[in-house]
Order: sequence, then C-alpha cells, then structure tokens
Amino acid sequence: MNKNELIGAVADSSGLSRSDATKAVEGVFDTITSTLSKGDEVRLVGFGTFSTAKRKASTGRNPRTGEPMTIKASTQPKFKAGKGLKDAVN
Repeated sequence: MNKNELIGAVADSSGLSRSDATKAVEGVFDTITSTLSKGDEVRLVGFGTFSTAKRKASTGRNPRTGEPMTIKASTQPKFKAGKGLKDAVN
C-alpha cells in the first residue's frame, strides 16, 4: 500500500472526503516527524512506538575503491510494533 492508497482507505473507512483524509494523513505524518526531530517519541498504545536512536561514527570502506572512509554519526528513526499490531499480523 502506498500513500495514495492509504489516503483512499482512510477516506472510505472514516467517511471523510478524499481532501479531508489527505489533510488527516499528512497531519499525522507531519506530527510524528516533528516530534521525532525534537528527540521525543510517539507512543500509540496497541500499535507501536516511534523513537530515535543515535548511531556512532564508524569507519567503512568505499565499495568502488576499497579505501577506508569515515561514516558520520547520525540519528535514525526506529519503530517498535506494539502487541496489538503483532497479534493482528500473526
């Protein structure tokens, strides 16, 4: 399912117009993104938790040349599925 299909499914299941469903889905994505960028987490009970994790700088190899290179430290988004989501999938 892609984003447009998600918007269509939300519109169908909620009875919202497609434009209102688009605003709702975009609003959820924007809120999760801005919360994670502040370093906070988003906990949706029964669904899962969005959080961030710090990755240390490391040394890797350039696949073309084989030369060592430094990989910068970064912050990565993480998602941990909740019990309700795990049970629904299994």
